[in-house]
Amino acid sequence: MPLLEAVASHISKVEGIVVLTDKANMPSSSKLNNLLCYEDLIADMPSEYTWPLVDENSDTALCYTSGTTGHPKGVMYTQRSTVLHAMAAAQHNALNITEDTVLLPVVPMFHVNAWGTPYAATMTGAKLVFPAHGMDGASLYELINGEQANLLLGVPTVWLGLLNYLDSINAKLDSVQNVVVGGSAAPLSMIKAFEQKHDAFLIHAWGMTELSPLGTVNSMNRHMAALSLEERYQKQLKQGRPVYGVEIKIVDDNGTELTRDGKAFGRLLVRGPWVVDGYYLNDDKKSFVDGWFDTGDVATIDPENTMQIVDRSKDVIKSGGEWISSIDLENAAVGHPALKECCVIGVYHPKWDERPLLLAIANEGANVTQDEVIAFLSDKVAKWQLPDAVVFVTELPHTATGKLLKTGVRETYKNYLVEKGLV
Repeated sequence: MPLLEAVASHISKVEGIVVLTDKANMPSSSKLNNLLCYEDLIADMPSEYTWPLVDENSDTALCYTSGTTGHPKGVMYTQRSTVLHAMAAAQHNALNITEDTVLLPVVPMFHVNAWGTPYAATMTGAKLVFPAHGMDGASLYELINGEQANLLLGVPTVWLGLLNYLDSINAKLDSVQNVVVGGSAAPLSMIKAFEQKHDAFLIHAWGMTELSPLGTVNSMNRHMAALSLEERYQKQLKQGRPVYGVEIKIVDDNGTELTRDGKAFGRLLVRGPWVVDGYYLNDDKKSFVDGWFDTGDVATIDPENTMQIVDRSKDVIKSGGEWISSIDLENAAVGHPALKECCVIGVYHPKWDERPLLLAIANEGANVTQDEVIAFLSDKVAKWQLPDAVVFVTELPHTATGKLLKTGVRETYKNYLVEKGLV
């Protein structure tokens, strides 16, 4: 109620606000005069419900992109696309959701319908566990243990908080089998921590609001099982293979498809039965080419058809004509034991056009210097890819879905090297 009262003057066109309670517990408000009691609304309704037959192409849900690279855009899902997506997500070589699954999505419904998991769980009879407001490490650990969750889904920042809490109390996740990471890439240190400390397999998944959201999943398969542990870790860093129904390819700036050798990288295009073909009430068609959707991501695809995101096209750093992946630098840097979170952006350089700048949040009580961070990175990336400077900050901006919001950061620090006399 306080949240709604705070924006009451901005929501004057809302006809009614339904409060999920009975008449005895209805709150009063001096700012909201359109409150409706849920139990009163349904008091005269029948206790049985006959499911209607609806056109499978009719609209079922509307989600908006998180706007990390521009204004949010609406994506309308249909009955058909939602059911097909749920069927694909539940498959063994995708998220492997069955009636034995105890699924904990630490993902809000406004984040692409909690990645579509409520539909897949209902379809298969899986048990769904919701975290409500308790997304800190202590609350998640209590919930996971109490409900014996075996499949977790969330963004890296959530799992970082959980892992740090588990380390602080020397505890282990006994029930968890798989941890799905999406939204942004998980660092190697996180993959190893779940495997070595908790016997849990980290599954990278990639998708977008425009894909409902599932596009690729890096679940365990025979090829990965045959690799050595260190080789498998490297494979787990990738975003995975397309789920059945989704096609992917990478193209150069001329639209020519590139080879799937794991080295060539280009613009990632996708198509499939639950991939958007246009935005809601928006005639912007520049992302749609001959039936393919241009994701705005830069990626590689290896001979096993495993895709890896190199960067967002607007986040990749162009230095002296060569590309530097901000994701690779961020993932390498966050492996430093003294760093909690990292953000890499390209900033102006008069000779090289752009150079990487690393913004880092240090762990509480940790003492770490710029030279120590760069030394730590020196054997993990090419020398010319090392950041020109490290800036220690107390916080970094995120979208509502947990992704780093780099637009404001780039504007704030765009001339950092020049202003600090580092060029």
